[in-house]
Amino acid sequence: MRYDVVIVGGGSAGCTLATRLSEDPNRSVLLLEAGPEYTDLETLPDELKLGYRQEASDIESPFNWAYRGQGTAEQTVPMQVARGKVMGGSGSVNGQVFLRGVPEDYDDWAAGGNDQWSFVNLLPFFRKLETDLNVRDDFHGSDGPIPVWRLPREAFLPVNEAFHQATVDAGFPEDSDMNNPDSTGTGAVPMNNPDGIRMSASLAYLNPSRHRLNLTIKANVLAHRVVFEGDRAVGVEVASGGEKFTVEGSEIILCAGGIATPQLLLLSGVGPAAHLNELGIPVVKDAPGVGQNLRDHPLITIELEPKEGVKLATIEPRIQSGLRYTAEGSDTRNDMQLFPSSFTGLRAGDPLQGRSPDRPQGMRITCILKLADSVGELTLTSADASQPPHLEYRYFETEWDRQRMREAIHLSLKFLEHPSFGPLIEQRISPTDDNVASDDALDAWLRQNVATTQHTSGTCKMGPESDPMAVVDQYCRVRGMQNLRVVDLSVCPNVVRANTNATAIVIAERAAGWIS
Repeated sequence: MRYDVVIVGGGSAGCTLATRLSEDPNRSVLLLEAGPEYTDLETLPDELKLGYRQEASDIESPFNWAYRGQGTAEQTVPMQVARGKVMGGSGSVNGQVFLRGVPEDYDDWAAGGNDQWSFVNLLPFFRKLETDLNVRDDFHGSDGPIPVWRLPREAFLPVNEAFHQATVDAGFPEDSDMNNPDSTGTGAVPMNNPDGIRMSASLAYLNPSRHRLNLTIKANVLAHRVVFEGDRAVGVEVASGGEKFTVEGSEIILCAGGIATPQLLLLSGVGPAAHLNELGIPVVKDAPGVGQNLRDHPLITIELEPKEGVKLATIEPRIQSGLRYTAEGSDTRNDMQLFPSSFTGLRAGDPLQGRSPDRPQGMRITCILKLADSVGELTLTSADASQPPHLEYRYFETEWDRQRMREAIHLSLKFLEHPSFGPLIEQRISPTDDNVASDDALDAWLRQNVATTQHTSGTCKMGPESDPMAVVDQYCRVRGMQNLRVVDLSVCPNVVRANTNATAIVIAERAAGWIS
């Protein structure tokens, strides 16, 4: 059977796009996902359903692609890069922060030759995708698929309340709505887990659409390559159940995310010709930007030992509150983020007790550089689709990135001196005093301990024809190819200053109207 549209990847973008495109009963849509699917809430495994469960992103989880990445040249142990291998993608295994980028993120995309992507143009789609349970104004939606809420301050765990007091006393403004365009400061983060349920795009978009006769959903299907006739995409070679076959489509849309989408393009012969030749992959299109421009948020944690008896997160959201601020000397607003969290093993009486191993307990402050200068790349390690690509993040290669993260560490340590933390913390585990004794010592510690925030973006960036590194145009069409689009976080010219799930969904909402 030939479909009007074949969508590769059932993550946040893919589920959204399949739902919107299948609203037209005259359009046949096929959605392919490499991982398993669960057709209702009742059959969904607890580690995917319950927002406080973290096992789905563990390295050994069957729902995790479990990539490895090199954060810095000095890093001796590769980073774990968790990506969801299940319907709903990474939105089914994530921390459920549903934060928009700041308007300048999208306006910068527009200024770079992508005028359809300004914040003003995207705002109707942000409103369309959500039901905000706390805020009703012109900036928020009230009847969209994704429920968004914020934990009230009276429900904060002790570490979150102490952090809030410390940041307010340090002069940072209180922020009641981090998704307001003018937002900055300290407060509760928006989340998409009402009643503790992780509301992925699979649950919120796809499941209510499954009954449509024009929508076909196939799980446990691994895409190997896009099939071309000349410069025209005509299908996708896939494998499932030990068999390899080709599905045909009038339009092929890659929604596999910032890692798997460029990998699939490279495997299909679309990418830097020299790299493809090294691996013996026939070149269909010399596209030097595929896999380049890898953008992410480097992350550093300050680890703390809590005093005995302090309440830690069990079934409560681990990420409850945070601070967004502008680094000293920076001209990019909200380029830094700090958030406190606590974690523990399951408490007695929890219905999951005995089914999941206890976790180490502790507290931490997480420091995230939201607009890094450093840029990485993705390359293939093999022409075999089952082999993961090489991920080179190149964190902290610029002094400006190192300076901002050093500032974040010192600012966090200052917050920890606030009296509100006194009853909570037994000791700071890392960084040690020696690690922060000098800029050189701190830089060395940062290079060894940096991790990814799991927000890989930009590896098939959009841009005008004048940009030789642009992989797609602003309508998400792969340049130089026909009937082939990319609709996911890989098209972002830069990573947004926020957690990326909301942006992944809005990209699909925006692109849906351009697909005939």
